[in-house]
Amino acid sequence: MDGGTVRSEQDVIEMSVIETFTDPTEEWATSDGGPGHGSTRSPNDFRGLRGFHPGWFGAVMGTAIIGVAASLNPGHVGALASSARVFAQTMSILAIILAAALAVPYLGRFILHGDAALADLRDPSTGALYGTLPGGILVLAATFAVVGGTWFSPTTVQGVVSGLDWVGIPLAFATSIVFAYLLFLRSEIVPEAVNGSWFIPPVVNIVVPLVLLPLVPGASATTARTLLLMSYGFWGMGFILYLLILTMLHQRLVLHPLPRAGLAPSLWIGLGPIGVGALALVKMAAASAALVGPLAPSVELASKLVATMLWGFGVWWLIAASLLLVHYLRSGPLPFGIGWWGFTFPLGAFTVATLSLASAWDLGSLQWIGAGLFVLLFCFWLVVASRTIWGLRTGAFARAPLAPIPFT
Repeated sequence: MDGGTVRSEQDVIEMSVIETFTDPTEEWATSDGGPGHGSTRSPNDFRGLRGFHPGWFGAVMGTAIIGVAASLNPGHVGALASSARVFAQTMSILAIILAAALAVPYLGRFILHGDAALADLRDPSTGALYGTLPGGILVLAATFAVVGGTWFSPTTVQGVVSGLDWVGIPLAFATSIVFAYLLFLRSEIVPEAVNGSWFIPPVVNIVVPLVLLPLVPGASATTARTLLLMSYGFWGMGFILYLLILTMLHQRLVLHPLPRAGLAPSLWIGLGPIGVGALALVKMAAASAALVGPLAPSVELASKLVATMLWGFGVWWLIAASLLLVHYLRSGPLPFGIGWWGFTFPLGAFTVATLSLASAWDLGSLQWIGAGLFVLLFCFWLVVASRTIWGLRTGAFARAPLAPIPFT
């Protein structure tokens, strides 16, 4: 390292990971042993369409989940039911517009700059973020299944959800396989590389049941059993992957210095698999009632109990992530970047799970906790959305590099 700059191996690695979540505006360099040391990528690789961030569809996920939460009328205040429905429709439309707008540069980058897109896919700091693409598609499907009925007939809703499923589910499965396979091929990955973005492929697989179950009504017995089989299969696939990554992240947090402030949003992503996992269990139990016959009450009770256990762990995770966020903020403002959308969907998933469990347990107090979480969620969304608009207007995102981690 020249210029008298001294950096530990951990600093070098963490800075390269952080730059996938934040928006540094300083000039990118590879000659000082910094994050790009050993990279052959030039500053132009990180600008314009070539540098389009693979995590952008996190904005779609974070916006659509607010539509789902609002459709449940948090707090169950009768006077607000109509307003909640309109708000759910508005956020759903906004999510659809975002998805359509982002799909063009997302696909264009693969077509015109396939080498840069593949380089990010192979990078442990950015590869998992590709899960936001199928995640955005599937969360849109889940949102349309809930909100679409206020506009269209059940047949139309099922047709749209089915079409999105055909695109999103194979992509979700492929992303989780490819990202894991590329990690397996690495000859060495140090603990500092582990971050919350690795939860994205698992949580996207756990979302799959929520977009398959709306297709069960009206389906033949064989088709319904197949959909339930796939739902439970994807839930198990995603949740076990989540537990494996959770173990690695917990070890990284306990046995090594805390990540730098730029990675604070990624810690909140751990709420996603918990919230979606609990919600999917309740939904799968209800959808399977007609197929399991006399076992339906037992399946429903067992699912509700396990979902509540997961929700309890989610409470712990939410408090732990909040305390860590306060810890980071005491040292100064967090560097802003696309990774801030990691605050929204996970909290939204946990909010929806809380509201659903409140209805399942018929507990008004839990319903109000869900309403409080919804207010917190919308406040997060307002902050992240406004900062994102600011970043687009100032061109800050165009200057943010996606640095490869120097692993060998």
